[in-house]
Amino acid sequence: MKQVTIVVPEGDVNLSSITGTFQILTRANQYWQKLGNTSMIDVRIAGFVKEIKLEDGFFSVNPINVSQIKKTDLLIIPAIAYDYDNVIRNNTELIAWITQQYNNGAEIATICTGAFLLASTGLLDGQSCSIHWNTASDFKQRFPNIGIHTDRLITVGPRIYTNGGAFSFLNLVLFLVEKYFGREIAIHCSKIFQIDIERTSQSPFSIFQPQKNHGDELISKAQTFIEENLAEKISFEDLASRLAISRRNFDRRFVKAVGNTPMEYLQRVKIEVAKRLLEKERTTIFEVMFEVGYSDDKAFREVFKKLTGLSPLDYKAKYNRQPVAV
Repeated sequence: MKQVTIVVPEGDVNLSSITGTFQILTRANQYWQKLGNTSMIDVRIAGFVKEIKLEDGFFSVNPINVSQIKKTDLLIIPAIAYDYDNVIRNNTELIAWITQQYNNGAEIATICTGAFLLASTGLLDGQSCSIHWNTASDFKQRFPNIGIHTDRLITVGPRIYTNGGAFSFLNLVLFLVEKYFGREIAIHCSKIFQIDIERTSQSPFSIFQPQKNHGDELISKAQTFIEENLAEKISFEDLASRLAISRRNFDRRFVKAVGNTPMEYLQRVKIEVAKRLLEKERTTIFEVMFEVGYSDDKAFREVFKKLTGLSPLDYKAKYNRQPVAV
């Protein structure tokens, strides 16, 4: 029987990622036994704190002492609060235990911001992970040598599984159920808990948030110019000249400050505006396309789908309650 440990760090932790994970894994094991098999997993909730109060004290978790667990096969780190530095600082003992378990052969799964805790072990160095799109900037700032995926729901590494976050952790748990129990049990759980088992991307839910606190005044001016001239054909050669900088240095500074090339930034801003128009306005796809400066229908649809995972028409149908006009 495999030992599964959901760890509880000291600090503010997302309650649903603990209870939801526990419930689905437990239900999978119960159904597995109902089919005539012996128990596959033993799920425990453990930490170095005796009790942790969550959600303004309305709930509390009483984990067993993690030092009692000498070896675990699967270790799951729930989402942590946004005060990442304090959580990391207050959990040095747990971080060391996580590292030791991985070195002893354990697999590790992180839910959303739980990746911050895992990254602090050094086990993700030189690798990549999924992270919630809303926390990507904070993560990259603290761990620049770790690649991040804000599009993928789940990223698989060597004995490490990371998840984009929020309630998409349910898909990570289904992934773990399928890995340990097989496809049949995973499908059963997806039906019982009504989770879309085929969902693989967080792109449709992403909101592009431009990096503005980089301190580079010249690049801030460039960003403002781009955002205020979306409907125009922007020449980055001319923009660099306007800012009295060579095109090469402009591109270099832009990527360093913002994390995107000027063209990527322009595309992301255009598509973000297009998304808002499609969500709220009674406008056609072509009207939106022209509004954000695209004249080529094919190019607009390709970029839109690349960044959101959906076609403009599918996006409008999904998020706008008005009748869809083409």
